[in-house]
Amino acid sequence: MYDYTDFDAAFVAERNRQFRAQVERRIAGALTEDEFKPLRLMNGLYLQLHAYMLRVAIPYGTLNGRQMRRLAEIAERWDRGYGHFTTRQNIQFNWPALRDVPDILDALAEVEMHAIQTSGNTIRNVTADPFAGAAADEIADPRPVAELIRQWSTDHPEFQFLPRKFKIAVAGSPNDRAVTAAHDLALRIVERDGAIGYTVLVGGGLGRTPMIGQVINDFVPQADLLPYIEAVVGVWNLLGRRDNKYKARIKITLHEHGMDEIRSLVEARFIETRAAFSGIDVPLFEAIKAAFTPPSFAKRPVSAFERAYEADPVFRSWADTNLAEHRAEGHAIVQVSLKAHGAVPGDATSAQMRVLADIAEQFGHDELRISQDQNVILPHVHKADLPEIHARLKSHGLATANIGRVSDIVACPGMDYCALATARSIPVAQQIATRFDELKLEHEIGALRIKISGCINACGHHHVGHIGILGLDRAGVETYQITLGGDHTETAALGDRTGPGFGADEIVPAIERLVGAYLEHRDGKQETFLETYRRLGMAPFKAALYDQESRVAAE
Repeated sequence: MYDYTDFDAAFVAERNRQFRAQVERRIAGALTEDEFKPLRLMNGLYLQLHAYMLRVAIPYGTLNGRQMRRLAEIAERWDRGYGHFTTRQNIQFNWPALRDVPDILDALAEVEMHAIQTSGNTIRNVTADPFAGAAADEIADPRPVAELIRQWSTDHPEFQFLPRKFKIAVAGSPNDRAVTAAHDLALRIVERDGAIGYTVLVGGGLGRTPMIGQVINDFVPQADLLPYIEAVVGVWNLLGRRDNKYKARIKITLHEHGMDEIRSLVEARFIETRAAFSGIDVPLFEAIKAAFTPPSFAKRPVSAFERAYEADPVFRSWADTNLAEHRAEGHAIVQVSLKAHGAVPGDATSAQMRVLADIAEQFGHDELRISQDQNVILPHVHKADLPEIHARLKSHGLATANIGRVSDIVACPGMDYCALATARSIPVAQQIATRFDELKLEHEIGALRIKISGCINACGHHHVGHIGILGLDRAGVETYQITLGGDHTETAALGDRTGPGFGADEIVPAIERLVGAYLEHRDGKQETFLETYRRLGMAPFKAALYDQESRVAAE
């Protein structure tokens, strides 16, 4: 993985020094909260319902054991013993005292981490496929490109006061695990005539006006990538609306001007930026790529894995559900669920972080990833070590066999923490997971993605859930709308709204009825919920939700 240069270390240290002085002025009263707000947002510090919240960047979702262990120390020393992993491969600490934040940032800098540009109207933390460098279907590792973009975008003088935040994602495989279509700008690595290039999408985003990104250029050569991205952001920076923050995102600009006009403006700007860039700095990019050289994968017998798989049904269930195919023979990608039934989605205690760090260092080439589904990935694990890894995970509540299943729920913090939320997300996720664990239907149901947001800002990605749940406030009462048929992958789609919402005491039975309708109407056990919905449409699911007899029967 990428190691800081002397420049990186000095840059982060200076930013921390500046922010320490700003915090001191705020505490002394020399800065009002309004004056302090833009300064703290530049350093990832929010003011939430009950306390400040610090959002720490995990660039392209990659970290090592030392860094994970430092996150555990921060959680223990300056927070309440846990951290919350987000859908954008960040971690959030919900309870830091303002006076401690500069010390937290210095502690992060010691392990080459920071909170720069995790908030504010700028280019945010660049995200990528959490299977990067390990996936069997990968064309090229997306992390070197993500790191290049991180370096280019950090403190970019033209793009620190954009119309709104700007999010970039990179995928290196035809199977999209980076939710690219929901980003302001996304790159999908492609190969043409033996050369690596990028399909560029723009105008994706969720929130109050959800849109799926559109292809603006189907092949940008590697040498032209940075000048092309700069052209896109530069055009939007000039065109984007600043009179209404709800209409300031690039998706609205694209909608108002049309793809043809935006593409024409970008191409004209690209001619200028390409001349200034003279392409990618090849030596720099080669040095970045060298930092992501795959580890040396040992060839060992897998008999220990095979014996455990045959003898232990609990291990077998976990292996069938939580492992993904690795590019190297005898290896697997381990998806560690942070969704034990009844747990808070995405939360990890300091003890859990430490055991993950230990496992990564001992068995996983010292690599960890954070997924967009709020889980942790061990990307490079030999199958021979899986029985011991499973045992360690199990002893810390990390071996739930539910990846991609009904209880692997994505949820934002909701009204338990967020000042913008209009309803709770966490209790709903906990209740759904607990209910389906009681029913013992999880593996019978198969692949089913439920995503929950506590407000219209859609941090829980509900629009692209197979079942999406949006919490709203209706005259002081929490109400939950349901959408169906969303998809966050390479076949991305926005979910369709089913109809009127459900009260907090009705939402779990409503989800149970939806799942019951799926089990009744699916065409064989191999047909997934999403496939059934696409085949049959809304009608049978809407009937299950709103038919009065169904409601009475469920009660």
